[in-house]
Amino acid sequence: MKRTLPGLALAFALLTPFATPAFAQAVASEPIDRIVAVVDEDVVLQSELDRQVAAVTAQFANNPQQLPPHDVLERQLLDRLIMQKLQVARADSTGVKVSDAQIDQALGTIAQQNRMDVSQLRVAIERQGMSYDGFRDNVREQLIMQQLRQRVAQSRVQVSDAEVDSLIRNGNLHPGQMHIGYIMINVPDGATPEQVDEARAKADDVKKQIDEGMDFAAAAIRYSNAENALQGGDLGWRSANELPPAMVDAADKMQEGEVSRPIRGANGFHIIKLIGKRDTATHMVTEYEASHILVKTSELVTNEQAEKKINEIRARVVGGEDFAKVAKETSDDEQTAGLGGDLGWFVGEAYGTSIANTVKDMKPGDISQPFQTNAGWHILKLVDVRETDKAGEMQRDEAKNMLFGRKAEDEYASFLRQLRSEAFIEIRLPGAAGGTNGG
Repeated sequence: MKRTLPGLALAFALLTPFATPAFAQAVASEPIDRIVAVVDEDVVLQSELDRQVAAVTAQFANNPQQLPPHDVLERQLLDRLIMQKLQVARADSTGVKVSDAQIDQALGTIAQQNRMDVSQLRVAIERQGMSYDGFRDNVREQLIMQQLRQRVAQSRVQVSDAEVDSLIRNGNLHPGQMHIGYIMINVPDGATPEQVDEARAKADDVKKQIDEGMDFAAAAIRYSNAENALQGGDLGWRSANELPPAMVDAADKMQEGEVSRPIRGANGFHIIKLIGKRDTATHMVTEYEASHILVKTSELVTNEQAEKKINEIRARVVGGEDFAKVAKETSDDEQTAGLGGDLGWFVGEAYGTSIANTVKDMKPGDISQPFQTNAGWHILKLVDVRETDKAGEMQRDEAKNMLFGRKAEDEYASFLRQLRSEAFIEIRLPGAAGGTNGG
């Protein structure tokens, strides 16, 4: 099972606030630039901060009351930009690189999520008053930070077979999934008893405000130090095995809609809301058996030529020619052409979102309409569909992923705290308390 590291989806959400005139207006009316923070050899400009504030404000255009006061939001986003600068600088210094092809693939994914092609995405970005090159640079930085996170995890985290065996043997795998809302109140490394008491008092006050009627999401946006604060603290549906044991223990005793007392964790105090809970003792998965034909674009084959060719190929197949025979003759997929285009049995998005979205609406025997991915133009033949219980097969993978994920989160949080503590940071944001060496 492939573990998806957090952070990237959130960044793209902030980068793609389409259909929001307020965002364009805010960007268009930028003041003369000034430095709002010095971060080692780099700086954060007022214009960068303004773009982030405008994007988040646009996200909450229908619920502006959930946002914290403007000065609090500015400082939250400034902290995020500072950490982004530090991570990108460390990545650059340690040789983390992102290719143009990776950026193009990410842009293609963003376009698909917004039901556009890349050229339409570019037009939409520029209509919102943004520079497409600037948008592309932001995507590059998010990918770099994702790779840095993966590199830190790979270099610092190991999970032994003995640990996996112990976890399974002791029955410590939780069969369910939980939908959790999450607020974190940080406690700094090496905190004094007074600092711990201050954080505990803040967490108690946040819980009191929620008990007195404050919306949990609004409290997360205003007070949480977690990465997902501006998403209202919503962690979405997670396997219980991905969550810290203390959080799972608390949630197991809660009713849906209930909010926990502050829970002491390694990095601070946590407040959780149990939004939902579901049993996954069985893990039924829809599997598809399909074949495809690919026509690639290249310097010699334009997009229009490739589209025309795939339509001609589809006409042959729909007209009665054998799909496997035509695939062997025409497909540009070197791995499957010799197999008659056979993709075998696969789950969900194993071959990407475009194929997943196409196959889910088909019946066995159907030939899809031509569709485009980053690889080129495809047609798909659905051979069969089945429901399979993967619970037993997935248990060991889930145990290993759980252990790896918990260790990776802890290690990266420690890495970021060290990164910030070693940096020279000077806050120059008007009205904010200045600070150096970590703010």
